[in-house]
Amino acid sequence: MRLIGINGGTFDPIHYGHLRPALEAMQLLQMAEVQFVPCFQPVHKGQPQVSAAQRCQMIERAIEAQPQFVLNKIEIEQGGPSYMVQTLKALKPDFANEALVLMMGTDAFAKFCSWHQWQRILALSNILIMHRPGVNVLSDAAQQGASLSNEESLWLQRKVESFTCDHGQIMELAVTQLDISSTQIRQYLQSGMGVDYLTPQSVVQYMQQNQLYQPDLLQNQGA
Repeated sequence: MRLIGINGGTFDPIHYGHLRPALEAMQLLQMAEVQFVPCFQPVHKGQPQVSAAQRCQMIERAIEAQPQFVLNKIEIEQGGPSYMVQTLKALKPDFANEALVLMMGTDAFAKFCSWHQWQRILALSNILIMHRPGVNVLSDAAQQGASLSNEESLWLQRKVESFTCDHGQIMELAVTQLDISSTQIRQYLQSGMGVDYLTPQSVVQYMQQNQLYQPDLLQNQGA
């Protein structure tokens, strides 16, 4: 069964903290490809500080050396609030013979039950929780005797060591997690600090050339 990773986010801007875990997950699970899906209008955070087109161009530059990384503009083209359940529903016909794997970190998974129609997501895809080595999100809670909610009990029932179905399964995977955030990069740029080695040099050059995230330009850079 071919696995197609779905890696959504604002990517404002994209950085190595997005790229390295995605690469490791793709290689460890032998995914056919990973689709980077930038949202148009996030529903759980503020508006992006640069345009959708600029965020897409930075993603293109960041992934150009990895042929199995693909930019998918589906949420940008749809416009409006970006709901993953709608995105997966739209993608499913294009991957009728593959299994979609929604990739997320531990912070995103902790809020998963607040996502729009989160139960429907499990009917459309599998879920991959990426975490740092030594941390097992579901197993640790159970082993420590924590009082599990109904949702957490459901996660444990769905947990697998390898994906064998095209939806409804949850896997945990230890990956290299870099302590880098888009917020941190924006703050560095707004304070005049360099961001080399936090994101690919091609992205650094693009931000410099287009004067992105500069204090006196922020008001003119709507999403």
